[in-house]
Amino acid sequence: MIDKLLHYMFFCHRLPERSFFIKGKQFPICARCTGILLGYFIGIFLLVIGYPNNIFMELAFFIPLLIDGLGQYKGMWISTNPRRFATGILAGIATILLAKSVASLGYSHGKAVRKLISS
Repeated sequence: MIDKLLHYMFFCHRLPERSFFIKGKQFPICARCTGILLGYFIGIFLLVIGYPNNIFMELAFFIPLLIDGLGQYKGMWISTNPRRFATGILAGIATILLAKSVASLGYSHGKAVRKLISS
């Protein structure tokens, strides 16, 4: 059940060579998706403890994933599972924090528009 949920939640390819194994059993999602999922939890924790919004830092957290993914796609190198996992963690954190920043900006702009309309 959880395997299918994670597979569809991430649309993960689940390639064995790009996945972690524990006691011979493959994780339900690849190393990068595992990192992204862990990053989501870390991002939520950071929100709970009051991490300040910094949209530039949040966007910068995606850069390692982009570099690694593009470098591998272009054949410049073969990425490793630890690298995929680490870049996934950063991207997961960035996704949660960026979603909060976008929601905050939307709320602020909505208040400003409402004020303009009502005056």
